[in-house]
This record gives sequence, C-alpha cells and structure tokens, in this order.
Amino acid sequence: MMSELSREIGEIWSRLFDHRPFLNGEIKFMLKEFEEKRGDREVENLFSILENLTDIKDTQVEKICKNGKTTLPILSEKLEQSLQLCEEIEKEYSEIKKVCKQKQTENQEKRQKEWDQFIDDMNFKCQRIDNTFEEKEEELRDLYADLKHKLNITDN
Repeated sequence: MMSELSREIGEIWSRLFDHRPFLNGEIKFMLKEFEEKRGDREVENLFSILENLTDIKDTQVEKICKNGKTTLPILSEKLEQSLQLCEEIEKEYSEIKKVCKQKQTENQEKRQKEWDQFIDDMNFKCQRIDNTFEEKEEELRDLYADLKHKLNITDN
C-alpha cells in the first residue's frame, strides 16, 4: 500500500515537474522544421549575402571613392555658403532686435511722458474745479451774509 502510494506520488511529481519529455518533443519538432522544410535555404541566403558583399567591395568602393572626390568639394562649398547665409541672418536678426528694443524704449518713454502730461492736466483741472468751488462758496457766503444783514437777522 505504501509503496503503491509512493509510486503514484512519484508519477504525479514527474508529470508536474519533469519537463524533459515535453522539451525533447519540442526540440525534435524544431529540428525537423529546420531540416526538412527550410532545407539549405539559410545557407544559400548566407552565401548570396557573401557574394553581394564581395561584389560591393570589389566594384562599388572605387565608384564611391570617385564620386566622393567629385561631390564632396561641391557639398563642402554649399555648406560654407549655407553657413554664411546663416551668419548673415543672425546678424540681421540681432540688428532688428536692437532696433526693436530701442523702439520699445522710445515708446515706453513717450507713453510715460503722455501719462505724466495727463496726470498734470487732471491735477490742473481738479485744482481749477476746487478753486471754482471755493469761489462759489465764498460768493454764496457773501450773498447770505448780505441777505442776513439786509433782513436784520442776528445770530443768537
């Protein structure tokens, strides 16, 4: 009974934790897949890549060197022209920036002068209104004092 139980536990353990049969099946399947279906395609692909590389090395390198010798000076010249244009644009931008800054300062000063003038005008107008009010007040006092005197009303 005990030996039978230990045998069954061993089988359960091997089914749960021993993956060798599954892995062996997968390995055989992969080998079969590569050997039968792909055949020598991978090797042929490698050989064709090697042929292309040697062809490029033998013929194209010289062609690239010749093209480089003729086109690189032209490219270098165009790059120099581009750099000069960029420097000119940068100079113009800095000059425009200076002019804008100067204009901004002038406009700020002009607005400040206008504001100061406005405040002065408002103060002057307020002062005139205050003076006119005081004059009218004085006139009314005099008028009422005169009326009081004419009516002989005395202050008690």
